[in-house]
Amino acid sequence: MKRILTDPSICHGKAHIEGTRIPVHIILDLLAAGETHANILDAYSQISESDILKCIQYAAKIAREEVIMDSEAA
Repeated sequence: MKRILTDPSICHGKAHIEGTRIPVHIILDLLAAGETHANILDAYSQISESDILKCIQYAAKIAREEVIMDSEAA
């Protein structure tokens, strides 16, 4: 996925926004906590609105993966 990369030498191999050391999960955590795109962009001036949307697209792609969970673990 363009702009979302993984590299073992950056962010411990976690998905991050290309050209930054900002892990995708940080942006998703902020969105889940109710932060606005504007506030995120103010806090992380090196990313764009498009980068936020790519993080959401990445999360949607991961959510589509088939995961079988034990009902007791959920």
